[in-house]
Amino acid sequence: DIALVKNHLIALVFLPAADIPTFVGEGRVDLGITGKDQICEYEALKPPTKDTGLKEIIDLQHGYCKLQVQVPKDSPFKDAKDLIGHDISTSFPGLTRSYFGALEAQLLDPNRDCNVVMQSKTKIKYLGGSVEASCKLGVADGIVDLVESGDTMRAAGLKAIATVAESNAVLIRSEHPSNQPLLNKIARRIDGFVAAHQYSLCIYNIPRSLLAEATRITPGKRAPTIMPLDDPDWVAVSAMVEMKKISDVMDDLANCGAEDVFDLNPNNSRYTTRPGNDY
Repeated sequence: DIALVKNHLIALVFLPAADIPTFVGEGRVDLGITGKDQICEYEALKPPTKDTGLKEIIDLQHGYCKLQVQVPKDSPFKDAKDLIGHDISTSFPGLTRSYFGALEAQLLDPNRDCNVVMQSKTKIKYLGGSVEASCKLGVADGIVDLVESGDTMRAAGLKAIATVAESNAVLIRSEHPSNQPLLNKIARRIDGFVAAHQYSLCIYNIPRSLLAEATRITPGKRAPTIMPLDDPDWVAVSAMVEMKKISDVMDDLANCGAEDVFDLNPNNSRYTTRPGNDY
């Protein structure tokens, strides 16, 4: 599916997550949203060249999961190294082959750099879906698959014995974008939206005599904003606070002596610490 943006020369193309690194890496699409696992798999199968390649530019702070080695709960395999030479089913053949190749290299030479990969003797079987069923059906001795909560794997009678990689959603760009200024504008807007939803704006009134203690609780991103009130003994303070900490911070401020403590949630921002303008 394709959607055209009315106020910018942008076409939104809806693709499977696994395909997005290919389109971006080959320069057919300028920006894409996919998982780190898909990027690693793409680069394991198709290393970048001078004409291809992609770059992660923004961590989108959601979609967290792990690519794990899983085996049946009653199996004798206790460690990923125990599976060397056995059958492994996965939707990530590139990453799996590299992972077990590195394990085999270390077994042959414990002093070898774990990043130096050799050809794996482990039998890697590609499955497009239902990977968790392959052990029960006798297709594999173990699997490598994405795990979020782990409920699906536990229901299939599997347990994790190793983590191949951790993943979450990221914004990527082509190394050869067709329109760098427009790419910068869109990336900056996404960056600002992500930042706005990581923080709350905490505002409160505090006696000047307690200001030092209060600002230790709310140091802000760079520094808190402090404004005088009509009452010379009081000031108003506003500071950015991480969303996950805001409730505890508000309690600490109340205990410190702050009054009229409010939590304001920003909808958007333009927040970046990048040198220059290019993403």
